[in-house]
This record gives sequence, structure tokens and C-alpha cells, in this order.
Amino acid sequence: MPTIPVTHALRAVPFTQVTVDDLFWTPRLRANREHTLPAQYRHCRDTGRLDAFALAWQPGDPREPHIFWDSDVAKWVEAASYSLAEYPDAALQAQVEDVAVRIAGAQQADGYLNTHYTAVEPDKRWSNLRDCHELYCAGHLIEAAVAHFQATGSRVLLDAMCRYADYIGIVFGTGAGQRPGYCGHEEIELALVKLAGVTGETRYRDLAAYFIDQRGQQPHYFDTEAVARGENPADYWAKTYAYCQADRPVRELATVAGHAVRAMYLYSAMTDLAARGDATLRPALDRLWDDVTLKKLYLTGGLGPSRHNEGFTADYDLPNDTAYAETCAAIGLVFWAHRMLLLEGDCRYADVLERALYNGAISGVSLDGESFFYENPLASAGAHHRQGWFDCACCPPNAARLIASLGGYLYATRADGVQVNLYAAGTAALTLPDGAPLTLRVATRYPWDGQITLTVDAAPAAWTLWLRIPGWCRAWRVTVNGEAVAPEEARGAIGLHRTWQPGDVVLLDLAMPIERMEAHPRVAADHGRVALQRGPLVYCVEGIDHPVSVHQLTLPADATLSVRFAPDLLGGVAVIEGEARVLDASGWTHTLYRPAGAPVSQPVALTAIPYCCWDNRAPGEMAVWLATGPAGR
Repeated sequence: MPTIPVTHALRAVPFTQVTVDDLFWTPRLRANREHTLPAQYRHCRDTGRLDAFALAWQPGDPREPHIFWDSDVAKWVEAASYSLAEYPDAALQAQVEDVAVRIAGAQQADGYLNTHYTAVEPDKRWSNLRDCHELYCAGHLIEAAVAHFQATGSRVLLDAMCRYADYIGIVFGTGAGQRPGYCGHEEIELALVKLAGVTGETRYRDLAAYFIDQRGQQPHYFDTEAVARGENPADYWAKTYAYCQADRPVRELATVAGHAVRAMYLYSAMTDLAARGDATLRPALDRLWDDVTLKKLYLTGGLGPSRHNEGFTADYDLPNDTAYAETCAAIGLVFWAHRMLLLEGDCRYADVLERALYNGAISGVSLDGESFFYENPLASAGAHHRQGWFDCACCPPNAARLIASLGGYLYATRADGVQVNLYAAGTAALTLPDGAPLTLRVATRYPWDGQITLTVDAAPAAWTLWLRIPGWCRAWRVTVNGEAVAPEEARGAIGLHRTWQPGDVVLLDLAMPIERMEAHPRVAADHGRVALQRGPLVYCVEGIDHPVSVHQLTLPADATLSVRFAPDLLGGVAVIEGEARVLDASGWTHTLYRPAGAPVSQPVALTAIPYCCWDNRAPGEMAVWLATGPAGR
């Protein structure tokens, strides 16, 4: 197939070339493969999502196909395809192929493919792009087709989605007889770029660019289509098209606003197009990146404090117990951060990717892989728990596809060599700049400790191995074959340039102390509080480990903290232990308030676990941020 030129500083190594065999990730990959994918298949089957592709629903029948059901099935296919690439499984492959045939069989003669609008409202096709997810579903079907083709070589879905994309390209545009519209829920834009990449057809990239460029143009398409439906645009529930990032043309965007997941998908697609030559998108991307990471990002990598719009509010508005922080939003941030990393090559983007991945994204999945958070608060009174499925089930299959595609985020190639962006034990089959093959083997217990061993298996050649130094790391050392070296340092990475020999061994040791983190003074929710972080992991305290309410705990500034690996806890985790204080409640009989005096507190043992592992034991309270204070008396 022809290729489309890109201007990436880095090129991601495909998931098909990476094997993960890792203390931290392998149990999650196994749970995803053995529990999540089968459970989600059953949910899709039992709720009617799979049967919907038979297009047999009739008025009065139960389980009317919903407007976004297609996307749930598509994300399952994508996740299962990623899994098959690393872990062949005949039973899973048979299920995937059956679902692929079902999806392709629902395609109409003109190329259209949507179970709701074909079976339920055939006369309303494309009548409400603002609210009804047609193009969003198309995007997820396209992403599923690309992953399915890459993992299996089958063109069943890919050919169907090419026909669908071709049809969409006829319907939408600024030419005579075309609709100048775009989707209220972004997704198809980044999917079309993927389709262009795998087919080499530039028309799909151009269609993605059209959808990006058309957002926010006047007269506003969402107003026009609302009037055509007989509605008053002023009655739009969100009251502003900033909710769907369509209040103005994308190049004018300066602040992150609206629905968090939609925003992340839009920015991901904008970055894709910037990498393919549209430099006019870079200023907006840089403004948006700074806005979200400097004013609107939770410590856990979560995004969006508000349930009302599933997204953003004001700068520094980061409440803990009411944080929405949708799992899909953290996953979307992983997508965007990875694209910015590839575009620019600066590891500061990998720092954000890692924060979201290790904390706010995988917190959305239980350790057994069978229950899920939609929302990921940073404090709980004990009533917030994962569920097996949702009526709006976007998060479970989204988490499944992220975990299954983990290998695609670890490595990249560059003009002078290879770069390691995230550290996980396993093997990568890479290609050097001169086209020679390279196998890189990584051994590590990361993130439980910071020692990483990399072994080179390649013919003798001169090239540079770049290793990311995480932003949280303040001290590191590196050796090659046991000898200290002085590497080049640039953009958050160190470069080891040498004529490599087969069997050369690199040892990178990243200092990983416990850090007390504090928030910007304008984050009112965290005044006088600290959170614990070690390496990439944010920690929290749970009620099950403490004899008092965790919301009463105080962590004195002079409290000594230590790390212990607990192999029998939560599948094996490093816990942080120390002594906290709890205010003495004696003397408060028959009163709720009294004149302030010197506080009296009692010691209590503190145990903190990784935030990504909370709510996997008995139900109870949780807190990330703890009050601080002087040593008690």
C-alpha cells in the first residue's frame, strides 16, 4: 500500500511488534484477555448490541438499538484484535470474525452502516449530527477495522469501512449537494487519519481535515440542522457549542472547555493532522496543552470536574469527592499526549501520558477485569464502586482497548535510533535507521522500583539509544556493560550513541523516593493538603486499612514514610507506610463548635496504596489528598 508522509519527530513502534512480560502489566493484560473481553462480549450479546447488526428489530420489539450501541461493539472488536496480536486465541478469534461478519453484513448498498438509523429511524439519517453520534459510531467502526486488519490481516471490516468512509465523503463537504456538517461527538476525525495511514489513501486524511476545519464555521451548522428539524437552536440544553468544541473554528481555540472526552478526541485528531503537514494547527495545540496541564489536570491524570457537562469548568476547579474524571477522558488524554510526544519528541508529553495511564485510566478497571468506574473521584465517603456494565457503556470497552494496545505506547524510532518512552518488561522488535533489525529486551520491576535493564540484540552498528528520564525523577545513573557513561541530554531523554554490539547491556537506575505533592495555591480543594506519589504512581488511603475515618487523618510534615512491597496485597503492590495523626475528639461532648485552641491529636498507623488499585477490597472510604500539620501532642 502507498504511504502518506508524516513529520513526526518519533514514529511509534506498532503494538504488533511488542511483547509485554511485566510484573505490573502482565496481570492486567491477562485479566483483560481472560475476563474483561469475555464479559464484555456477553454484555454486548445479552443487551442486544450484537443482534442489532441483523437489522431485524421492529417497532414494539424489546431492546431497541441505541444511537451509540455500534461504538460499544466496535471498541470490543478493537480491543480483542489488539489482544489477538500478542496472544493468539482460537476461540476469541472466532468470536471476532463472527462479529466482523455481522457488522459488515449490516452495511447498506450505498455504504451506510448504523444499526439504529437503519432499523429504527431510517428517515432521520444525518438529521441530528449535534446529538446523535452517527459519525462517532462510524469512527469507532473504522478504528475497529484498522486494528482488526493490523492484527489478523483480514479485510472483512477494512473493506466495509473504506466503503463507508467513501460514502461519508460523498455526503459531507462544501460542494454542491453536500452537507457542510460534522459530528457533535468527535471521533471520526482521528479514525479517518488511521484509515489513511493503513490504506495510503489521502482522501481519508482530507476528509478528516474537512471535519476539523468545518467546526465552528458560520452560519453554524448545528443551528441550521436544528431549524430543519423544527427546533429552536436556543433550546439546546448545553446553551453553548463550547460543550462540543464547536463554538469557534479550531485554530481560534485558546482554552479547554466542554465535554472532556470529546475535547481529547478532537485534539488528538488535530495533532494527527499537524503531523501530516498542517502547521497552522500547532499554535492552538500548544495553547490547549498548556491550559489543560497547567490549570485543569488532576494529579491522577483525570480530566473534568463536572458531572453536568462531563467535562471542564473554571481554571483550578479540581474538587476531590465530586470529581467526575471520566475514565474515557483519561484514556483520551493518553491518546493526545502520545500523539504530541510523537509530533515533537519532547518527553514532557510522555510524563502526562504516564500519569494518566498509571493512575486515572487504569483506575477505571478492577484488578480482576470485570468491573469498571465511569467516574474516578479523588475522595469517597464509601459509596462509590465499580460496576460490571453501564447503559452508556463507553468506558469498559475503551479501557479494554487501551490496556490491550499497551505495547504501542512503549517504544518509538527516530532518525538517529530508538527511543524508550515507557518502561515495562518485555521484548520489542525494532528497525534501525539503516533498516537493520533490532531486538531490545527489557527487564524491570517498574513502577515498584526504578531499575531498568536493557539488552541489545542486533548486528554491530552505530546508532543512538534514547531513554526517557521521567519528569518525577530527580536523580539517575546509567551504565553500559557495567561502565558509567556521560550521555547526551535533550528534551527529557538521555541519548547513548555508540557502535552497539550484540549482547550490550544498559542499566538505567531511576531514583524513586516518596514525594509529598502539593497543588497550585489556586486549587482551593487542596489548600493545606498533600498527596503521596512514588515514581509514576499516585497513592491514596482506604478505610479498610485504618481504624478511623481517612478524612480525619493528618500527615505531619515531619512524619517518616517508608516503602514496602506487599506481594499478597492487591496482587502485589508497593505500599507506603508511616505515622499519621487524628485529632482527639474527647471534650466535644454535647457541642458541635467551641473556641479554637491548640489541637490535640493521637498517632495512627498510615498505609497508602496505589490509587489505581483502590476499591478492590471491602467497600469503604478513600482519599488522595491528606491534611497537613505540625507534629501532634
